[in-house]
Amino acid sequence: MPIRSLFPTLFYEDTIAAPALITELETSVRTLAQDDTAGRRWSKEHGYRGYTSYASLDDLPHRDPAFADLKRHLDRHVARFAEACGFELGGRRLKLDSLWVNLLKPGGAHSGHIHPHSVVSGTIYVTVPPGSGALRLEDPRLGLLMAAPPRDGTFVHAEPAPGAVFLWESWLRHEVMPSTAKADRISISFNYRW
Repeated sequence: MPIRSLFPTLFYEDTIAAPALITELETSVRTLAQDDTAGRRWSKEHGYRGYTSYASLDDLPHRDPAFADLKRHLDRHVARFAEACGFELGGRRLKLDSLWVNLLKPGGAHSGHIHPHSVVSGTIYVTVPPGSGALRLEDPRLGLLMAAPPRDGTFVHAEPAPGAVFLWESWLRHEVMPSTAKADRISISFNYRW
């Protein structure tokens, strides 16, 4: 009896093979973490272990040439992922909607969430010391499984590395597992809209 796989959940993994850009981004993120008072305040008020520009800066590709260069790389990756997903964009491209930096201190994590009002979300990893928390992706059917027995693959862990780019559809619930690293983990997250 044939069995078909229906409605697969796609997850994109690639790298940005530009070591100079990754180094430049690390410097930029560390500078932002020192200079962005509003971001530091928001991080502290919301229990974010480290620093994020999530709620304070919305113009990084215009503010810093390293982020403008990163955007050009991301645009190409997102276009490939959109094609693999079979999006019918009518000749248009997905557009970068938001981009923010994350400097996660040892012990930091980020609980399960989705990215509403976006089509594709993702993260590029800049600094990934040993023991940095993995990205944990949740089976989107989890809330519908009701009386089903436990199954293998309910959660999938994607291990980050410097320069790694992960993309997924924004409705896919995900979280950052607690970091046991001895140093900061730096990543840059983003959303694309139609």
